Amino acid sequence: MTTRQVAVLQMVSGYDLDVNLEKARELLESARQKGAVVAVLPENFAVLNTSQMLIVGQGERTPEGRIRRFLAEEARRLKLWIVGGSIPIAARPNGDVLDHRVRAACLVYNESGEEVARYDKIHLFDAQVNDAQGNYRESDTFEPGEDVVTVDTPLGKLGLAICYDLRFPELFRALRARGAEWVTLPSAFTYQTGLAHWHPLIRARAIENQVWMVAAGQGGEHDAKRRTYGHSMIVDAWGAMVAEVSEGATAAVAELDQERTAHTRERMPVWSHRRL
Repeated sequence: MTTRQVAVLQMVSGYDLDVNLEKARELLESARQKGAVVAVLPENFAVLNTSQMLIVGQGERTPEGRIRRFLAEEARRLKLWIVGGSIPIAARPNGDVLDHRVRAACLVYNESGEEVARYDKIHLFDAQVNDAQGNYRESDTFEPGEDVVTVDTPLGKLGLAICYDLRFPELFRALRARGAEWVTLPSAFTYQTGLAHWHPLIRARAIENQVWMVAAGQGGEHDAKRRTYGHSMIVDAWGAMVAEVSEGATAAVAELDQERTAHTRERMPVWSHRRL
């Protein structure tokens, strides 16, 4: 019987690229040992410091970039599909080079280490939060993407989103319209916003679109000013919590059962009931 296990990987990334990649390797190995065929890394898993984004992003313009090579090599070594959280890339998907900003890109690799999809974060987090950092301005560093992206995987058609995208239901409608059966959400939610909105928003996106949500977050204290919420989770198409962790670098694995998705959609065919 073919396994249908998916792993959601949670990290507390720091400002050392080498340390971050080593921790990601450990978690990917753990996911594979637990039977996962797809593993999902969090947003900014390799590079957390905003000041490093532009420098690192220049080196990630091509598949020979260090982080991209790491993801490809680990996917091939472990025979594991990897949804690579997000990394900075100073080029658009069409190859146009960016000089002053980068894209926050989620790359997907198959078990042969081939890069099979790229999604650039569309919605950028420019907001004031009541925490030690206070003001967040992603648009100063990142250029928004524009394309809705799905990709065929061993666990069904996957829709790609990143963190702040969660607050924009029209993106998830577009993913469902393109056939998405499950959606990954690499994230680095602040503790305050996560405490208020993480659980209800993830469950809402799952329920209203009848898709599985696999949300991999950063979860813990990164420095004196930065704390992320964690609570990485796997939620089914009915909105039921199938797996969840709290804080710290860890992983959760669950069976992603698309028969359950089909059953949910058949019994309550909300997609065909839409009127607007």
